[in-house]
Amino acid sequence: MNNSGSGKDMLFVGSVPLDTSEDVFRLIGESGLSASALCLPDGEVGDRQYWIVGLGYRVFHGHPDIETVNRPAPINGVENWRSTSSADNWVFRVKDGVKEIHFGDPGWRLGYARDALNSYFVFKTLREKGTISEDVRFQVCLPLTYSGIGALFRTIKDWPVMAAAYEEAMAAELAVIVDKIPPEDLAIQWDFCVELGMIEGGGAKSGHGSWNDLETQPSELIGASIAHLSPLIPDEVMLGFHLCYGTLGGWPMRPGNDLAMGVDAVHLILDRAGRQVDFVHIPILDNVPAEYFAPLGNLNSGGTKIYFGVIHNMNDLDDFRHKITECTRYVDDFGVAAPCGFGRYSAEEMIPVIEDHRTALTVLNEMRAN
Repeated sequence: MNNSGSGKDMLFVGSVPLDTSEDVFRLIGESGLSASALCLPDGEVGDRQYWIVGLGYRVFHGHPDIETVNRPAPINGVENWRSTSSADNWVFRVKDGVKEIHFGDPGWRLGYARDALNSYFVFKTLREKGTISEDVRFQVCLPLTYSGIGALFRTIKDWPVMAAAYEEAMAAELAVIVDKIPPEDLAIQWDFCVELGMIEGGGAKSGHGSWNDLETQPSELIGASIAHLSPLIPDEVMLGFHLCYGTLGGWPMRPGNDLAMGVDAVHLILDRAGRQVDFVHIPILDNVPAEYFAPLGNLNSGGTKIYFGVIHNMNDLDDFRHKITECTRYVDDFGVAAPCGFGRYSAEEMIPVIEDHRTALTVLNEMRAN
């Protein structure tokens, strides 16, 4: 691991519903949790707070080769870009006859590089002032290929064109990010949400068409995107993956029966990344039996640190301890996180959420001490 995760038992996976990146860094820094964190995201503030929905209205909507099929309904008669459910989301299709799509202003068009550079300046300034820990990295969260397009382009036959277009644009964004931010300060996290659904068999059901339309199995599609994009990240930059069940309409959007598909996803990631993977986040459902965790017995994570998404409904500490106990049966050194980001929370809800994270860390350490 290019920056040891030993003792860094807290992961924040992404979105935090505050107004600015400074607000996010101060919230986590002043809580004392940054010292236990491997890296800190900027909260995906602004139009990234709703994850890929921002790509819908900023990037895909209005492109001359893309047709807008549906957009979120107005609220009280006023136009609205934020979706409230999967049925109220942006939907696009590639126009008939289009074989290739390109996005202008390479390196900046998706908006991730612009926001990363602005947030890194704030991160660096607050770190110099001691607000956040001096050994924490700045975390940039990016949707992997099918997470970036899959929920918004429902016709699977459009995916090859859109995947190529998205990866071309994302590669350019990555080039700017790794050029402008010192590698020893940087962590890149791929968000792996639609991809997890594809592995679990949900991707084709949510769209129009089947995998036979592509003549390629989901694991190969995902593996190809991992193999294309991850080696573009220098070895000195930390690399992680956030496996995700999604929160649109409530978490989890798509619960798994057990952790078997999550384990398969980790192995696919490690096999195709083409470089060291420093961490993988695996979400854990609440109130599940011991059998749910049994697939972890097949997990071969090597030097990759696993963070389990167990910080949820912390009013039930018995269930939290149950989850920690079961994870400990199979993984020696792991950290904890929430199961997903907090973009659809209110700002007021973040205070008890931070307290939940502190409680989780305290209980984890107490259980390890015993």
